[in-house]
Order: sequence, then C-alpha cells, then structure tokens
Amino acid sequence: MPRKLSKEEVVTLKTLKTRRQSNCQIARILGVTEGSVRYHLRRDGLPDRRRNKSRKADEVAAAIEHWIEDQQERADGRPINVKLLFDWLTAEHQYQGSYRSVLRLVRAKYPRPKLRPLRRVETPPGAQAQVDWGEFTDLEIGDGPQKLFAFVMVLSHSRKEAVIWSQRMDQLAWHHVHNEALRRLGGVPAVLRIDNLKTGIVRGAGPWGQINQAYRAYARSVGFHVDACLPHSPEDKGKVESKVRLLRRLDPRGRRFESLADLQSWTDQRLARSDGDRICPATGLSVQASWRAEQRHLRPLGILPEVFDLAVTRSVYKDCTVSFEGRTYSVPFTLCGRLVEVRGCAEEVQIVYDGRVVAEHPRHSRERLQLNPAHYEGPGDDRVHPPVPLGRMGRRLVEIVLQPVEERPLDLYAALMEVAR
Repeated sequence: MPRKLSKEEVVTLKTLKTRRQSNCQIARILGVTEGSVRYHLRRDGLPDRRRNKSRKADEVAAAIEHWIEDQQERADGRPINVKLLFDWLTAEHQYQGSYRSVLRLVRAKYPRPKLRPLRRVETPPGAQAQVDWGEFTDLEIGDGPQKLFAFVMVLSHSRKEAVIWSQRMDQLAWHHVHNEALRRLGGVPAVLRIDNLKTGIVRGAGPWGQINQAYRAYARSVGFHVDACLPHSPEDKGKVESKVRLLRRLDPRGRRFESLADLQSWTDQRLARSDGDRICPATGLSVQASWRAEQRHLRPLGILPEVFDLAVTRSVYKDCTVSFEGRTYSVPFTLCGRLVEVRGCAEEVQIVYDGRVVAEHPRHSRERLQLNPAHYEGPGDDRVHPPVPLGRMGRRLVEIVLQPVEERPLDLYAALMEVAR
C-alpha cells in the first residue's frame, strides 16, 4: 500500500525537483513510488477538491451539536467519545453514514479540550498500600496445569510488595490474601487503595461506591481505610499496576511446583532477593532498607481476624440469641438488647462485640438452633440481670443434651422422674 507523504516530504520533493532531480531519484530518496512523485508534482498549485466536499454527517449536524453540548456539561474536560455519538445517531436518528464521516465532522468543528495534567504525589511512609490481582494460566502445580490468581499488595512509599497465590477470588479468598500479604509486610498501612471488584465495592465505583459490608467489617477489624480508585483510571494505582507487570516478568510458568505452598515459597524467596537489588525512588536506598525504615510507621499487626465472606449487624433478642442464615445462635446474656456483628467464616459463625469475638458456633450445621449453656451463666451488670437459675429438672436436661448420643440414658422418662422425686 503506498505510503502517504507528510507536508515536510512534499516540500522536500518540490525542492529536489527544482534542483533537476529525476522522478525516479526523488522516489528512491523519499522511499515512495515514482507514480506518487508524479501525482504530487501534477497537483502542485491546484486546490484540494476534497477540502470542501460535503459529508454525510452534515445531515445530522444539529443533532450532533445538541449531543456534544449535553455531554460537555457533564464531561469535566474529558474528550468527546465519538463512538458513543455514532451509536446514538444510529439508534435515535437512523443515521446511515459511516463512523469516519462523524469523526471527520467532529474533528473539524470541535477543538480538542485542554490537557489536564496529572498531579504526581509521593506518599509518606505508612500512609498507603495499593492492591490488585493478576491471572496466570497453565501453572504446573501438583497434579497438572492450573489457573491461579496472584494478589499483589505494594507499599506506596518503599515499594515493598507481597504476592499471594490463590485458587479463587471470592470473598473468603479476598480476606485470606489480605491477611497473608499484611503478615509479609509486617504491619498495616493507614489506607488501602483497591480496584472496584465486587469483593471490595459492591455497588458503584470509586469514592462514591458502596463498600462491601463484609470487607468494611474486615477493614474495621484490621484497622485501615478503604480507598477505591476511580474507574478507568489505572494511574490511580500505578505502583501496583507496575508490580503486576513485574510479576509477569518473573513468570513462574515453565516451572513445576509440588504444591501451592511450594509456589508461594518460591515467590517469597524471589521477591526477597529483588528487594536488596531494587532502588526505592523516594529514598534512593534499596527497597529492603526503605521498607525496614517504613515499618515503624505501619500500624502493629496484632491478631488478624479469621477470614469471613459475610458480615451483618444483628440485635440480640431477649432470649440471648441472634438470627443468621436461617439459624439461631446464642450469645452471652450480658449483650441482651445490644447490636452485635455476626460473621460467616469458612467453618464457623463468629459473633463480635466491641472488636472482640464473644461467641463461636459451627456454620451451616444441620441443627437450626445452636445454644451454649455457658452464655446464660455468670453475674449480671448494671444494665442486665442474670437469667433465672435453672432448677434441678432444667440442669438435668442440660446435662443430657451435652452428653454424647451414645451415652444418653435410654429411658429418658425414668431419668427425669428420678430428678422429680
């Protein structure tokens, strides 16, 4: 396909011709065909008949002007999306012309908006970490190739990163990889900048999005603020985006690992070695030295919560129970009438009050009622009296319930009548 000459090349062509160069010589110098040279020499001084040629899009120019004015009021300086305009014209005005015709009209009539420079801000130590996922297929783990997900968490100041491998990206996995990454970083930054995944932002996007209730409870327990980046703005989390690309350069594909733990160990060792070689731009020191200095600005790790995929707030009933997932669970009686947080973990249900786990029960049990007799014992407080003590019959019933099934008396009637006497 013939190459289009630039304005500078056309000027060069005419200059060479005035110096008595042949068309073939000019074509060799400019890297075009001899016919292209003849065309430009023949067109010299003639008007471009294509310049004032009418466009098909001129028929809907008024509609285009209305659409662009409406969009510019809400665009906040962003460029006009001609593809959306073309789709709108096709659907609303039965436009039969081409996309190129609309594009040429918009470029000719509407100038590009002013550039909006990005403000570069270097975060102080301990202030922020950024997180993202990377996906890898055909990793040789154990029995054969698998698809795995790599969770990356990067401290924005020191550029220290943690990479955690996972087989899933659900809510339980989301909390689990956070726990493991924070353990490797040795503390909790004040803010975590996340993407708009459903495990983090359940509705909407960016600062106006609604944070997933389970993730909000997790962040509150660990002690960090959730900061969702703007949609379609990869520069908002550029540090972690670059680390995901770095991880692809350290691609584990082509190696065979005995297990997921083996892959995780290999990754931790590779990253630890690179920390001593890489330089932190903010300090000029190695990432390892910069991370050591940043650790004292991180919140102490403490005891990380068990991972959970569901967290709801419930009021404790008068019988000292709460409802969750169609089941009823007991809590200490001193919380009667209080609001507690109920978390659905992988194997159990946790009831949390004032940041402490006050009760645990098996999750998804066959029984619909889970009672712990110890929750009804002990002294009361200034707000709540202790429940009425059990009589002999009640205590015997509790003893029977707590016994293994094979050890319970076969004749329950006789056993209870013996207490009644």
